[in-house]
Amino acid sequence: MGLIQEMTESVQDYVLDVIYERKQGKLVKSARAFLRVLSVLFTWVVQLRIRLYNIGIFKTKSLGCMIVSIGNITVGGTGKTPAVELFAKALLKEGRKVAVISRGYRSSSRFRMKRFMKKWFLLIPKDKHVKVVSDGKKIYLNSYLAGDEPYMLAKNLSGVVVVADKDRIRAGEYVIQKYGIDTIILDDGYQYLTLNPRYDVVLVDTTNPFGNNFLLPRGILRESVANLNRANLFMLTKAEKGKDYTELKNTVRQNNYNADFVECRHKSVALVNVMDESVKELSYLKGKKVGVVSAIADPVGFENAVSDLGGHIVFAKRFQDHHRFSTRELRDILKSGSRKNITALITTEKDAVRFPKLTSTRGIQLYYLQVKMEIISGEDDFKKCISSLCFR
Repeated sequence: MGLIQEMTESVQDYVLDVIYERKQGKLVKSARAFLRVLSVLFTWVVQLRIRLYNIGIFKTKSLGCMIVSIGNITVGGTGKTPAVELFAKALLKEGRKVAVISRGYRSSSRFRMKRFMKKWFLLIPKDKHVKVVSDGKKIYLNSYLAGDEPYMLAKNLSGVVVVADKDRIRAGEYVIQKYGIDTIILDDGYQYLTLNPRYDVVLVDTTNPFGNNFLLPRGILRESVANLNRANLFMLTKAEKGKDYTELKNTVRQNNYNADFVECRHKSVALVNVMDESVKELSYLKGKKVGVVSAIADPVGFENAVSDLGGHIVFAKRFQDHHRFSTRELRDILKSGSRKNITALITTEKDAVRFPKLTSTRGIQLYYLQVKMEIISGEDDFKKCISSLCFR
């Protein structure tokens, strides 16, 4: 791990410990008080921005096609990528020409010096090219250049154009002109208010819906819970079959009386070999000693899934969300696994795209757990949503 990356992740760990009150002491209390002041200021800025859009000072634009935004009001893993896949496949099945536009979080420029000069010295004009990750037939960029989520979507969505660009308007105009797109899905687009008209889908994590109800940086909220009033559909993610979510729905209903609810969960479907993409049945894990490694916002759900499938977890390594693994790190993890006599090392699909290619894995099988979003309640409301989008 590079020194800068290590220092950054240490700071992120400390801030999270402060936010969730896992650390105590006078200094920590002072830090929490300071973060609370910043949170209040951030709240004012967010609400002012929304107000300026509402009264027309900040302008919105229509691209002349269907816009579906899928996002949330919290930071962290609510399951946006599987939700985008679910919507894209459903719309594609109904005959829509679909493109996914992602911001491309932590994607890289081909030339770091060029990016540095462009950002700080303005000596090089802004890049005018939209990053086409996939045209629906061929993948053009890897995860390093495109970003983790866009690359995953490109791998899993045949027939769907995937592009990455911070300027969603420019990207939207490009895919409409280049590929004849009539439906655009904005990945993580709830706060992107510039595009209208639109259909807003908001994901709510049932295991931790709104954190401590503070906005960033004191909490995990990007904006106030009151702003759920913009949503057209709520997807309650990480739900359990038979569990009653009436209380959570009532909390949401206090801010939005009209939107429908869909309850869904992440369902494990297969084990995929990281090296050659060969597929194993989930039953392979039963009774085997395994290690798990992840760099996602919520590793607990992933680790529980491996355990539920019968894997005996001997060790678990966790890194900060979006951590890019080095060859040395992965070799050290496999070395540790070899000492503990594990049969396989299991990771997530999102992490697998950031794994370096190895010539040897010490005889340890390296798999990622492939998951899909499964609707467990509210399927009729989901179908009604898709039908209405396709009709319009």
